[in-house]
Amino acid sequence: MKHHPFKGYFYTFLSYLCWGILPIYWKLLKQVSPLEILVHRIFWTLIILLFINAVRYRVYLSDTFRHNKNLKYILLSALMIGTNWFLFIYAISINRILDASLGYYINPLVSVLLGVLVLREKLPREQKISVFLAFLGVLYLALNYGRLPLLSLALAVTFALYSLIRKKINLKAIPALMLEAALVLPLFLVIFFNSVQSFTEIAFLNSDFRTVSLLIFSGIVTLVPLLLFGQGVTMIPLKSVGFLQYISPTFMLLIGTLIYNEPFTTTHLISFSFIWLALGLYTYSVIKR
Repeated sequence: MKHHPFKGYFYTFLSYLCWGILPIYWKLLKQVSPLEILVHRIFWTLIILLFINAVRYRVYLSDTFRHNKNLKYILLSALMIGTNWFLFIYAISINRILDASLGYYINPLVSVLLGVLVLREKLPREQKISVFLAFLGVLYLALNYGRLPLLSLALAVTFALYSLIRKKINLKAIPALMLEAALVLPLFLVIFFNSVQSFTEIAFLNSDFRTVSLLIFSGIVTLVPLLLFGQGVTMIPLKSVGFLQYISPTFMLLIGTLIYNEPFTTTHLISFSFIWLALGLYTYSVIKR
């Protein structure tokens, strides 16, 4: 494949920027329940993906269904990404953007740990230290607040498990996402309709044009960064992708503190510093190799 470094970095940066500022979009839907937002996000994403796959991936999907023996894992990956999306939207809705940011900072290190525990990958010395530093950061936060940052950990673990399962499935991103959306949508629809007492509680049927439009466009804001990432990641070195991924939680942190005035205490600073040091060491070990 021909590499275009500038375009690659631009597309990849833009994808992480989009993910980083996504909390602003979900904040615009604060009057809608997180579960309903999730259902719309999956549904409208699926509609767009059905069209894209019908045009570009018909043959690929046909071959995949005939020859791929790992399709049974696609439901697991769908549950992981669906849960991750819900937790993220939920965190925004209860003014916990900093918790979401911490979760996505921790995520790469959880993935490293899963690689060791599940795939029996060898962990270089620097990466062992980085995982330990991240553990200290989470532990410090837990000891000072008297509770584990469960929301952050859940976001980190669900996305790390999703990445692990997707690695095993080995499918192209767009067809795989369509299959995941198609499989998980009925489940979340059932959960959502069981959670409402009457149709008057469904925002899509009882809201103004702005709210309805934002719900419909949730499919677009989900897919655009994925498409940008899929384009950019093929043009630049993997170690650069690993470095750029910290753009998203950094923007979440800035948005949470500067725009929505979430408290960033001394405890947060010390805990995040451990995480940042861990990520710096981890990134250094990847670049060095």
